[in-house]
Amino acid sequence: MKMNLKALSKALGVCALVISASAMADDVTGAGSTAIYPVLSQWANTYKDKTGNSINYQSIGSGGGIKMIKEKTVNFGDSDMPLTPDQLKEANLVQFPVVIIGITPIVNVPGVKPGEMILDGKVLADIYMGKITKWNDKAITALNPKLHLPDLDITVVHRADGSGTTFYFTDYLSKVSQEWKDKVGSNTSVQWPAGMGGKGSEGVASYVAQVKGSIGYDEYAYAMQTHLTWTRMVNSAGKIVSPAPKHFQAASAKTDFAHASDFYTIMTNAPGAESWPLTATTYFLLRTDSAKEDNAKVVKFAKWFLHNGQEQAAKLDYVPLPEATIKLIESYTKTKLGV
Repeated sequence: MKMNLKALSKALGVCALVISASAMADDVTGAGSTAIYPVLSQWANTYKDKTGNSINYQSIGSGGGIKMIKEKTVNFGDSDMPLTPDQLKEANLVQFPVVIIGITPIVNVPGVKPGEMILDGKVLADIYMGKITKWNDKAITALNPKLHLPDLDITVVHRADGSGTTFYFTDYLSKVSQEWKDKVGSNTSVQWPAGMGGKGSEGVASYVAQVKGSIGYDEYAYAMQTHLTWTRMVNSAGKIVSPAPKHFQAASAKTDFAHASDFYTIMTNAPGAESWPLTATTYFLLRTDSAKEDNAKVVKFAKWFLHNGQEQAAKLDYVPLPEATIKLIESYTKTKLGV
């Protein structure tokens, strides 16, 4: 699927309008992560064609998805940030992984093409701290000796809404920068030291596309579908890697979902020479106290795309879950929800 930024933003806007007008008529309602929207919208369309059942999803950010499932206004939420087992228990929720995603820095620097720039965690943290303010700063040029970087101000772009993508991004920065951990920390929303906020993955992508000298972070599928300039990264093993499914897979391979309570795991800064440092998982959230038939509709959809939506996910640069994890999910929903 190839879609330019204008078309993607328009599609997302139309989606929100359709959702508000027709939510009562649809079979299943959900809300949350914008990172999953490109593949979830494809799954929903195909599922409707195959079964006649509608999936009505609001792409509003992980924070919004968590809020809405807690308030019982949707059948499922989707969050890129996993909730801890204690948080799930307190809110009468369960969660299970849906697909592996990659988050990538995106830049708008004249003369720099996708994949040409290299960043590491320390430099990325210092940029977002507002300590590195020019693209020709010696810390950036040291990583990119072959690039001609301009004497251009850096404009930092971050998420303005509660975001699981932000959680993983700030979790990574907290792992590679003690200063970031002490002064900013990690959450779906933080007090940003610098920059401007965009709403949703599409908002960040839009700002970076428009503002010369900008840097942002976004789900890899958005970067690819909107033809933005992504960077390579130095990973925890000191190796330079590109944001690509094989490197997301390498990072996720270190995760043992079988021994993770309620599938709670965080993959950032994973070990291994091939691992992409900003690898993450997106999760469905359901209520344990919802009507069994409502949860059954959601789980039926999830089982369908976990078994039949793998090819669509891979084409959009997501990493499908392995069969062993899918079996764990099916056992988990049967035990926790009875469906």
